[in-house]
Amino acid sequence: MAVRGNFSSKLGFIAAAAGSAVGLGNIWGFPYEAGAGGGAIFVLVYLFFCFALCFPVMLTELAIGRKSGRNAVGAFNALGHRKWNFIGKLGVLSGVLILSFYNVIAGWAFGYTFEMAAGNFAITESFRAYTTDIFAVGGYGLMFMICTAFIVSKGVSAGIEKAAKILMPLLIVMMLSLIIYALFLPNAMAGIKFFLLPDFTKLNLSVVFNAMGQAFFSLSLGMGTFITYGSYINKKDNLVTSAALITLTDVGIAIIAGLMIFPLIGFVSGGTLSGVGRGPELIFVTLPYIFGEIGGSAGSIVGMAFFSLLCFAALTSTVSLLEVPVAYVVDEFKMSRKKAAWLMSGIVYLIGIPSLLGNGYSAYFSEFITYVNATTSTDFLNFIVNVANDSFLPLGGSLMVFFAAHIWKKQNLDAEIAIGFEGYQDSFIRKYLHFVIPFLLPATLFIIFAMIVLVTFFGF
Repeated sequence: MAVRGNFSSKLGFIAAAAGSAVGLGNIWGFPYEAGAGGGAIFVLVYLFFCFALCFPVMLTELAIGRKSGRNAVGAFNALGHRKWNFIGKLGVLSGVLILSFYNVIAGWAFGYTFEMAAGNFAITESFRAYTTDIFAVGGYGLMFMICTAFIVSKGVSAGIEKAAKILMPLLIVMMLSLIIYALFLPNAMAGIKFFLLPDFTKLNLSVVFNAMGQAFFSLSLGMGTFITYGSYINKKDNLVTSAALITLTDVGIAIIAGLMIFPLIGFVSGGTLSGVGRGPELIFVTLPYIFGEIGGSAGSIVGMAFFSLLCFAALTSTVSLLEVPVAYVVDEFKMSRKKAAWLMSGIVYLIGIPSLLGNGYSAYFSEFITYVNATTSTDFLNFIVNVANDSFLPLGGSLMVFFAAHIWKKQNLDAEIAIGFEGYQDSFIRKYLHFVIPFLLPATLFIIFAMIVLVTFFGF
Protein backbone atom coordinates (compact mmCIF):
# COMPACT_ATOMS: atom_id res chain seq x y z
CA MET A 1 0.00 0.00 0.00
CA ALA A 2 1.45 3.36 -1.05
CA VAL A 3 2.05 5.86 1.75
CA ARG A 4 1.13 9.46 0.95
CA GLY A 5 2.75 11.32 3.85
CA ASN A 6 2.05 14.78 5.26
CA PHE A 7 3.83 18.04 6.03
CA SER A 8 5.09 17.98 9.62
CA SER A 9 4.52 21.71 10.23
CA LYS A 10 2.83 24.75 8.78
CA LEU A 11 6.23 26.40 8.27
CA GLY A 12 7.35 23.41 6.22
CA PHE A 13 4.21 23.57 4.11
CA ILE A 14 4.60 27.31 3.50
CA ALA A 15 8.26 26.87 2.53
CA ALA A 16 7.47 24.02 0.13
CA ALA A 17 4.40 25.68 -1.38
CA ALA A 18 6.16 29.03 -1.78
CA GLY A 19 9.11 27.19 -3.31
CA SER A 20 6.78 25.70 -5.91
CA ALA A 21 5.80 29.21 -6.97
CA VAL A 22 9.29 30.70 -6.74
CA GLY A 23 11.39 29.71 -9.74
CA LEU A 24 12.96 30.78 -12.99
CA GLY A 25 9.90 32.91 -13.82
CA ASN A 26 10.53 35.11 -10.78
CA ILE A 27 14.23 35.55 -11.52
CA TRP A 28 14.03 36.37 -15.20
CA GLY A 29 10.35 36.47 -16.22
CA PHE A 30 9.29 39.12 -13.74
CA PRO A 31 12.27 41.48 -14.28
CA TYR A 32 11.85 41.25 -18.05
CA GLU A 33 8.12 41.92 -17.93
CA ALA A 34 8.67 44.78 -15.48
CA GLY A 35 11.33 46.28 -17.74
CA ALA A 36 9.14 45.98 -20.84
CA GLY A 37 6.07 47.23 -18.94
CA GLY A 38 7.51 50.51 -17.70
CA GLY A 39 9.06 49.42 -14.41
CA ALA A 40 7.24 50.39 -11.23
CA ILE A 41 3.82 50.83 -12.86
CA PHE A 42 3.94 47.21 -13.99
CA VAL A 43 4.93 46.18 -10.45
CA LEU A 44 1.88 47.92 -8.97
CA VAL A 45 -0.54 46.25 -11.39
CA TYR A 46 1.17 42.89 -10.85
CA LEU A 47 0.76 43.18 -7.08
CA PHE A 48 -2.92 44.02 -7.48
CA PHE A 49 -3.62 40.94 -9.60
CA CYS A 50 -1.59 38.63 -7.33
CA PHE A 51 -3.89 39.38 -4.41
CA ALA A 52 -7.14 40.27 -6.19
CA LEU A 53 -7.29 37.31 -8.61
CA CYS A 54 -4.55 34.78 -7.90
CA PHE A 55 -5.06 34.52 -4.15
CA PRO A 56 -8.68 33.26 -4.50
CA VAL A 57 -7.61 30.63 -7.07
CA MET A 58 -4.86 29.36 -4.75
CA LEU A 59 -7.26 29.26 -1.81
CA THR A 60 -9.74 27.26 -3.90
CA GLU A 61 -7.09 24.72 -4.93
CA LEU A 62 -5.90 24.28 -1.33
CA ALA A 63 -9.47 23.76 -0.11
CA ILE A 64 -10.18 21.11 -2.76
CA GLY A 65 -6.93 19.33 -1.92
CA ARG A 66 -7.40 19.32 1.85
CA LYS A 67 -11.05 18.27 1.71
CA SER A 68 -10.35 15.38 -0.66
CA GLY A 69 -6.97 14.30 0.70
CA ARG A 70 -6.05 13.23 -2.82
CA ASN A 71 -3.97 14.21 -5.84
CA ALA A 72 -5.00 16.59 -8.63
CA VAL A 73 -7.07 13.89 -10.40
CA GLY A 74 -8.25 11.83 -7.44
CA ALA A 75 -9.53 14.95 -5.67
CA PHE A 76 -12.45 15.26 -8.09
CA ASN A 77 -13.25 11.56 -7.69
CA ALA A 78 -13.15 11.82 -3.89
CA LEU A 79 -15.53 14.79 -3.96
CA GLY A 80 -18.01 12.73 -5.96
CA HIS A 81 -17.50 14.42 -9.32
CA ARG A 82 -15.52 11.88 -11.36
CA LYS A 83 -16.70 13.41 -14.65
CA TRP A 84 -14.79 16.58 -13.76
CA ASN A 85 -11.45 14.90 -13.10
CA PHE A 86 -10.37 15.92 -16.60
CA ILE A 87 -9.43 19.24 -14.95
CA GLY A 88 -6.94 17.37 -12.79
CA LYS A 89 -5.69 15.35 -15.75
CA LEU A 90 -5.10 18.60 -17.63
CA GLY A 91 -3.12 19.82 -14.60
CA VAL A 92 -0.98 16.67 -14.44
CA LEU A 93 -0.30 16.90 -18.17
CA SER A 94 0.62 20.58 -17.79
CA GLY A 95 3.04 19.80 -14.97
CA VAL A 96 4.75 17.03 -16.92
CA LEU A 97 5.15 19.17 -20.05
CA ILE A 98 6.34 22.23 -18.13
CA LEU A 99 8.87 20.18 -16.18
CA SER A 100 10.16 18.64 -19.43
CA PHE A 101 11.39 22.02 -20.74
CA TYR A 102 12.01 23.57 -17.34
CA ASN A 103 14.62 20.91 -16.60
CA VAL A 104 16.44 21.75 -19.85
CA ILE A 105 16.74 25.42 -18.84
CA ALA A 106 17.71 24.44 -15.28
CA GLY A 107 20.49 22.33 -16.85
CA TRP A 108 21.74 25.39 -18.72
CA ALA A 109 21.85 27.34 -15.45
CA PHE A 110 23.66 24.50 -13.71
CA GLY A 111 26.31 24.49 -16.43
CA TYR A 112 26.67 28.29 -16.29
CA THR A 113 27.58 28.03 -12.61
CA PHE A 114 30.78 26.27 -13.64
CA GLU A 115 31.36 28.64 -16.59
CA MET A 116 31.17 31.68 -14.30
CA ALA A 117 33.46 30.02 -11.76
CA ALA A 118 36.01 29.59 -14.56
CA GLY A 119 35.61 33.24 -15.60
CA ASN A 120 34.28 32.30 -19.05
CA PHE A 121 32.28 35.50 -19.61
CA ALA A 122 32.84 35.18 -23.37
CA ILE A 123 30.15 32.51 -23.34
CA THR A 124 27.70 35.37 -23.93
CA GLU A 125 28.98 35.44 -27.51
CA SER A 126 28.45 31.71 -28.02
CA PHE A 127 25.21 30.92 -26.18
CA ARG A 128 23.85 29.09 -29.23
CA ALA A 129 26.98 26.91 -29.37
CA TYR A 130 26.54 26.18 -25.66
CA THR A 131 22.92 25.00 -26.09
CA THR A 132 23.82 22.81 -29.06
CA ASP A 133 26.42 20.90 -27.03
CA ILE A 134 23.66 18.46 -26.13
CA PHE A 135 25.86 15.93 -24.34
CA ALA A 136 27.16 18.58 -21.93
CA VAL A 137 23.87 20.44 -21.30
CA GLY A 138 21.93 17.16 -21.45
CA GLY A 139 24.23 15.82 -18.75
CA TYR A 140 23.66 18.89 -16.60
CA GLY A 141 19.90 18.46 -17.06
CA LEU A 142 20.14 14.78 -16.14
CA MET A 143 21.99 15.63 -12.93
CA PHE A 144 19.34 18.21 -12.12
CA MET A 145 16.53 15.71 -12.72
CA ILE A 146 18.29 13.14 -10.52
CA CYS A 147 18.46 15.71 -7.67
CA THR A 148 14.76 16.45 -8.13
CA ALA A 149 13.78 12.77 -8.18
CA PHE A 150 15.89 12.05 -5.10
CA ILE A 151 14.17 14.77 -3.05
CA VAL A 152 10.66 13.73 -4.15
CA SER A 153 11.43 10.03 -3.56
CA LYS A 154 12.27 10.74 0.09
CA GLY A 155 8.66 11.71 0.78
CA VAL A 156 6.64 14.78 1.74
CA SER A 157 8.21 15.48 5.12
CA ALA A 158 11.70 13.97 4.81
CA GLY A 159 12.14 15.04 1.17
CA ILE A 160 10.08 17.98 -0.09
CA GLU A 161 9.61 19.77 3.23
CA LYS A 162 13.19 19.26 4.43
CA ALA A 163 14.66 20.47 1.13
CA ALA A 164 12.40 23.54 1.08
CA LYS A 165 13.42 24.52 4.62
CA ILE A 166 17.05 24.54 3.47
CA LEU A 167 16.72 25.90 -0.07
CA MET A 168 14.30 28.78 0.55
CA PRO A 169 16.39 30.54 3.25
CA LEU A 170 19.55 29.99 1.17
CA LEU A 171 17.82 31.50 -1.84
CA ILE A 172 16.77 34.61 0.06
CA VAL A 173 20.18 35.10 1.70
CA MET A 174 21.97 34.78 -1.65
CA MET A 175 19.60 37.24 -3.35
CA LEU A 176 19.96 39.80 -0.55
CA SER A 177 23.76 39.45 -0.72
CA LEU A 178 23.72 40.11 -4.47
CA ILE A 179 21.44 43.14 -3.95
CA ILE A 180 23.88 44.64 -1.45
CA TYR A 181 26.73 44.16 -3.90
CA ALA A 182 24.74 45.52 -6.87
CA LEU A 183 23.65 48.66 -5.01
CA PHE A 184 27.27 49.84 -4.77
CA LEU A 185 27.83 49.67 -8.55
CA PRO A 186 27.82 52.91 -10.61
CA ASN A 187 24.33 53.94 -11.86
CA ALA A 188 22.66 51.32 -9.68
CA MET A 189 20.20 53.90 -8.33
CA ALA A 190 18.90 54.57 -11.85
CA GLY A 191 17.74 50.96 -11.92
CA ILE A 192 16.18 51.23 -8.47
CA LYS A 193 14.23 54.37 -9.40
CA PHE A 194 12.94 52.77 -12.59
CA PHE A 195 11.80 49.75 -10.61
CA LEU A 196 10.24 51.54 -7.61
CA LEU A 197 8.99 54.96 -8.79
CA PRO A 198 5.87 54.52 -10.97
CA ASP A 199 5.31 56.55 -14.12
CA PHE A 200 1.53 56.45 -14.62
CA THR A 201 1.85 57.70 -18.21
CA LYS A 202 3.14 54.22 -19.09
CA LEU A 203 -0.04 52.50 -17.91
CA ASN A 204 -1.93 50.89 -20.81
CA LEU A 205 -3.91 47.75 -21.63
CA SER A 206 -0.79 45.87 -22.66
CA VAL A 207 0.80 46.47 -19.25
CA VAL A 208 -2.41 45.38 -17.50
CA PHE A 209 -2.74 42.19 -19.57
CA ASN A 210 0.92 41.20 -19.19
CA ALA A 211 0.89 41.90 -15.44
CA MET A 212 -2.20 39.73 -15.04
CA GLY A 213 -0.59 36.89 -16.97
CA GLN A 214 2.71 37.14 -15.06
CA ALA A 215 0.89 37.10 -11.72
CA PHE A 216 -1.03 33.96 -12.58
CA PHE A 217 1.90 32.07 -14.08
CA SER A 218 4.39 32.99 -11.37
CA LEU A 219 2.19 31.47 -8.67
CA SER A 220 2.02 28.02 -10.34
CA LEU A 221 -1.77 28.02 -10.48
CA GLY A 222 -3.98 25.85 -12.65
CA MET A 223 -1.84 22.69 -12.73
CA GLY A 224 -2.98 21.03 -9.51
CA THR A 225 0.14 21.80 -7.47
CA PHE A 226 -1.84 23.37 -4.65
CA ILE A 227 -4.49 20.65 -4.74
CA THR A 228 -1.67 18.14 -4.25
CA TYR A 229 0.09 20.15 -1.53
CA GLY A 230 -3.26 20.95 0.09
CA SER A 231 -3.89 17.21 0.49
CA TYR A 232 -0.83 16.95 2.74
CA ILE A 233 -1.68 19.70 5.24
CA ASN A 234 -3.28 19.57 8.67
CA LYS A 235 -7.05 19.90 8.90
CA LYS A 236 -6.66 22.53 11.61
CA ASP A 237 -4.51 24.90 9.51
CA ASN A 238 -5.96 28.24 8.47
CA LEU A 239 -6.04 28.04 4.66
CA VAL A 240 -6.53 31.78 4.25
CA THR A 241 -3.35 32.71 6.13
CA SER A 242 -1.48 29.89 4.36
CA ALA A 243 -2.50 31.16 0.90
CA ALA A 244 -1.69 34.74 1.94
CA LEU A 245 1.79 33.78 3.19
CA ILE A 246 2.55 31.81 0.02
CA THR A 247 1.43 34.73 -2.15
CA LEU A 248 3.45 37.21 -0.07
CA THR A 249 6.56 35.02 -0.30
CA ASP A 250 6.28 34.64 -4.06
CA VAL A 251 5.67 38.36 -4.56
CA GLY A 252 8.52 39.17 -2.18
CA ILE A 253 10.96 36.99 -4.12
CA ALA A 254 9.88 38.64 -7.39
CA ILE A 255 10.45 42.10 -5.90
CA ILE A 256 13.84 41.04 -4.52
CA ALA A 257 14.75 39.72 -7.99
CA GLY A 258 13.93 43.11 -9.46
CA LEU A 259 16.02 44.87 -6.80
CA MET A 260 18.88 42.54 -7.72
CA ILE A 261 18.70 42.75 -11.52
CA PHE A 262 17.75 46.38 -12.23
CA PRO A 263 20.83 47.86 -10.48
CA LEU A 264 22.94 45.51 -12.66
CA ILE A 265 21.11 46.72 -15.78
CA GLY A 266 21.57 50.32 -14.63
CA PHE A 267 25.29 49.65 -14.19
CA VAL A 268 25.92 48.14 -17.63
CA SER A 269 23.62 50.56 -19.49
CA GLY A 270 25.10 53.68 -17.93
CA GLY A 271 21.77 54.48 -16.27
CA THR A 272 19.65 54.33 -19.43
CA LEU A 273 18.06 50.97 -18.48
CA SER A 274 18.51 49.58 -21.97
CA GLY A 275 19.61 45.99 -22.51
CA VAL A 276 16.89 44.16 -20.63
CA GLY A 277 16.83 41.03 -22.73
CA ARG A 278 13.91 38.64 -22.87
CA GLY A 279 13.80 35.24 -21.20
CA PRO A 280 16.96 33.22 -21.80
CA GLU A 281 18.67 36.23 -23.38
CA LEU A 282 18.43 38.20 -20.12
CA ILE A 283 19.83 35.39 -17.99
CA PHE A 284 22.31 33.71 -20.30
CA VAL A 285 23.57 36.65 -22.37
CA THR A 286 22.95 40.03 -20.71
CA LEU A 287 23.82 39.11 -17.12
CA PRO A 288 27.04 37.18 -17.86
CA TYR A 289 28.13 40.18 -19.93
CA ILE A 290 27.50 42.34 -16.86
CA PHE A 291 29.52 39.98 -14.69
CA GLY A 292 32.30 40.24 -17.25
CA GLU A 293 32.14 44.04 -17.01
CA ILE A 294 32.57 43.73 -13.24
CA GLY A 295 35.64 41.71 -14.13
CA GLY A 296 38.23 39.59 -12.38
CA SER A 297 37.55 37.34 -9.43
CA ALA A 298 34.71 39.62 -8.28
CA GLY A 299 32.87 39.02 -11.56
CA SER A 300 33.40 35.27 -11.26
CA ILE A 301 32.17 35.16 -7.67
CA VAL A 302 29.09 37.27 -8.40
CA GLY A 303 28.31 35.28 -11.54
CA MET A 304 28.75 31.93 -9.81
CA ALA A 305 26.59 33.10 -6.88
CA PHE A 306 23.85 34.28 -9.23
CA PHE A 307 23.63 31.03 -11.20
CA SER A 308 23.82 29.01 -7.99
CA LEU A 309 20.80 30.84 -6.64
CA LEU A 310 19.07 30.35 -10.00
CA CYS A 311 19.62 26.61 -9.60
CA PHE A 312 18.21 26.71 -6.06
CA ALA A 313 15.13 28.58 -7.31
CA ALA A 314 14.68 26.13 -10.17
CA LEU A 315 15.02 23.13 -7.85
CA THR A 316 12.24 24.32 -5.53
CA SER A 317 9.97 24.46 -8.59
CA THR A 318 11.05 21.21 -10.26
CA VAL A 319 10.36 19.37 -7.01
CA SER A 320 6.75 20.59 -6.93
CA LEU A 321 6.30 20.00 -10.66
CA LEU A 322 7.42 16.38 -10.28
CA GLU A 323 5.31 15.89 -7.15
CA VAL A 324 2.06 16.46 -9.10
CA PRO A 325 2.40 13.39 -11.39
CA VAL A 326 4.12 11.37 -8.64
CA ALA A 327 1.19 11.93 -6.23
CA TYR A 328 -1.19 10.94 -9.03
CA VAL A 329 0.66 7.65 -9.64
CA VAL A 330 1.02 6.92 -5.90
CA ASP A 331 -2.68 7.52 -5.18
CA GLU A 332 -4.33 6.08 -8.26
CA PHE A 333 -2.01 3.17 -9.11
CA LYS A 334 -0.87 2.32 -5.55
CA MET A 335 2.78 2.48 -6.56
CA SER A 336 5.47 3.17 -3.97
CA ARG A 337 6.64 6.78 -3.80
CA LYS A 338 10.25 5.88 -4.55
CA LYS A 339 9.36 3.88 -7.65
CA ALA A 340 6.89 6.53 -8.83
CA ALA A 341 9.44 9.34 -8.40
CA TRP A 342 12.16 7.63 -10.42
CA LEU A 343 9.72 6.36 -13.06
CA MET A 344 8.07 9.76 -13.65
CA SER A 345 11.41 11.62 -13.64
CA GLY A 346 12.69 9.25 -16.35
CA ILE A 347 9.56 9.76 -18.44
CA VAL A 348 9.76 13.54 -18.06
CA TYR A 349 13.44 13.59 -19.02
CA LEU A 350 12.68 11.62 -22.20
CA ILE A 351 9.79 13.94 -23.06
CA GLY A 352 12.22 16.86 -22.67
CA ILE A 353 14.74 15.55 -25.23
CA PRO A 354 13.06 17.37 -28.19
CA SER A 355 13.29 20.62 -26.16
CA LEU A 356 16.97 19.87 -25.58
CA LEU A 357 17.53 19.28 -29.32
CA GLY A 358 15.45 22.23 -30.46
CA ASN A 359 17.95 24.97 -29.67
CA GLY A 360 20.10 24.67 -32.75
CA TYR A 361 21.22 21.03 -32.67
CA SER A 362 18.27 19.61 -34.65
CA ALA A 363 16.88 21.63 -37.55
CA TYR A 364 13.55 19.80 -37.25
CA PHE A 365 12.99 20.63 -33.57
CA SER A 366 14.59 24.09 -33.88
CA GLU A 367 12.05 25.04 -36.56
CA PHE A 368 9.31 22.81 -35.24
CA ILE A 369 6.18 24.77 -36.17
CA THR A 370 5.13 28.02 -37.84
CA TYR A 371 1.99 29.52 -36.37
CA VAL A 372 -0.76 31.07 -38.47
CA ASN A 373 0.29 34.52 -39.80
CA ALA A 374 3.76 34.14 -38.24
CA THR A 375 6.84 35.15 -40.22
CA THR A 376 9.26 32.92 -38.30
CA SER A 377 9.10 29.38 -36.97
CA THR A 378 8.89 28.38 -33.29
CA ASP A 379 11.24 25.80 -31.78
CA PHE A 380 9.93 22.81 -29.84
CA LEU A 381 10.80 24.18 -26.39
CA ASN A 382 8.89 27.41 -26.95
CA PHE A 383 6.01 25.49 -28.53
CA ILE A 384 5.63 23.52 -25.29
CA VAL A 385 5.90 26.79 -23.33
CA ASN A 386 3.07 28.26 -25.42
CA VAL A 387 0.88 25.18 -25.08
CA ALA A 388 1.41 24.03 -21.49
CA ASN A 389 2.50 27.15 -19.61
CA ASP A 390 0.78 29.96 -21.50
CA SER A 391 -2.46 28.19 -22.52
CA PHE A 392 -3.21 25.23 -20.26
CA LEU A 393 -2.62 27.03 -16.95
CA PRO A 394 -5.22 29.82 -17.34
CA LEU A 395 -7.65 27.29 -18.82
CA GLY A 396 -7.09 24.97 -15.85
CA GLY A 397 -7.51 27.85 -13.40
CA SER A 398 -10.75 28.94 -15.06
CA LEU A 399 -12.20 25.43 -14.93
CA MET A 400 -11.01 24.95 -11.34
CA VAL A 401 -12.86 27.94 -9.89
CA PHE A 402 -15.93 27.24 -12.05
CA PHE A 403 -16.02 23.72 -10.61
CA ALA A 404 -15.66 25.00 -7.04
CA ALA A 405 -18.47 27.53 -7.39
CA HIS A 406 -21.02 25.67 -9.50
CA ILE A 407 -20.34 21.92 -9.24
CA TRP A 408 -18.84 21.40 -5.79
CA LYS A 409 -20.88 24.46 -4.65
CA LYS A 410 -19.86 27.56 -2.71
CA GLN A 411 -21.24 26.28 0.58
CA ASN A 412 -18.89 23.29 0.50
CA LEU A 413 -15.95 25.55 -0.34
CA ASP A 414 -16.96 27.83 2.56
CA ALA A 415 -17.22 24.91 4.96
CA GLU A 416 -13.70 23.72 4.17
CA ILE A 417 -12.11 27.20 4.36
CA ALA A 418 -13.92 27.86 7.66
CA ILE A 419 -12.02 24.97 9.31
CA GLY A 420 -9.17 26.60 11.22
CA PHE A 421 -10.54 30.11 10.60
CA GLU A 422 -12.87 31.18 13.36
CA GLY A 423 -15.19 33.92 12.16
CA TYR A 424 -14.81 33.08 8.47
CA GLN A 425 -18.56 33.11 7.80
CA ASP A 426 -18.81 36.84 8.62
CA SER A 427 -15.42 37.81 7.20
CA PHE A 428 -14.52 40.07 4.29
CA ILE A 429 -12.66 37.17 2.68
CA ARG A 430 -15.86 35.14 2.38
CA LYS A 431 -17.74 38.08 0.87
CA TYR A 432 -14.92 38.70 -1.58
CA LEU A 433 -14.72 35.04 -2.64
CA HIS A 434 -18.48 35.01 -3.26
CA PHE A 435 -18.03 38.11 -5.42
CA VAL A 436 -15.18 36.86 -7.63
CA ILE A 437 -15.39 33.04 -7.77
CA PRO A 438 -18.81 32.39 -9.37
CA PHE A 439 -18.34 34.39 -12.57
CA LEU A 440 -15.62 37.08 -12.49
CA LEU A 441 -12.64 34.75 -12.01
CA PRO A 442 -13.71 31.97 -14.40
CA ALA A 443 -14.56 34.53 -17.09
CA THR A 444 -11.38 36.56 -16.63
CA LEU A 445 -9.11 33.51 -16.76
CA PHE A 446 -10.95 32.07 -19.75
CA ILE A 447 -10.58 35.40 -21.58
CA ILE A 448 -6.83 35.32 -20.83
CA PHE A 449 -6.70 31.77 -22.23
CA ALA A 450 -8.66 32.74 -25.36
CA MET A 451 -6.57 35.86 -26.01
CA ILE A 452 -3.30 33.95 -25.61
CA VAL A 453 -4.47 31.28 -28.05
CA LEU A 454 -5.66 33.82 -30.61
CA VAL A 455 -2.56 36.01 -30.37
CA THR A 456 0.05 33.24 -30.11
CA PHE A 457 -1.23 30.58 -32.46
CA PHE A 458 -3.35 32.58 -34.89
CA GLY A 459 -1.59 35.95 -34.99
CA PHE A 460 -4.60 38.12 -34.10
